Amino acid sequence: MVESDFYYPPGRTTAYTIIEISMFEGRSVATKKRLIGLLLERISAKLGISPQDIETTIFETPKHNWGIRGLPGDELEPNYKVEV
Repeated sequence: MVESDFYYPPGRTTAYTIIEISMFEGRSVATKKRLIGLLLERISAKLGISPQDIETTIFETPKHNWGIRGLPGDELEPNYKVEV
């Protein structure tokens, strides 16, 4: 494949990047907006990718839909605090 075989949406470059985040449901809108803002800021600063080339999608699911270390997420008692 060569670069011309790839499609980039209008206004995007070869740096076009899609970020998908899976997390427990329950975080506030403000928290998710802050996460998106920090990702854009740091990716731009550290990697030189323009915010125009970055798309972020957050997928939230209930803890019982997660399987972590052999247990449903709502039955897991991690040794760290998860604040939502």
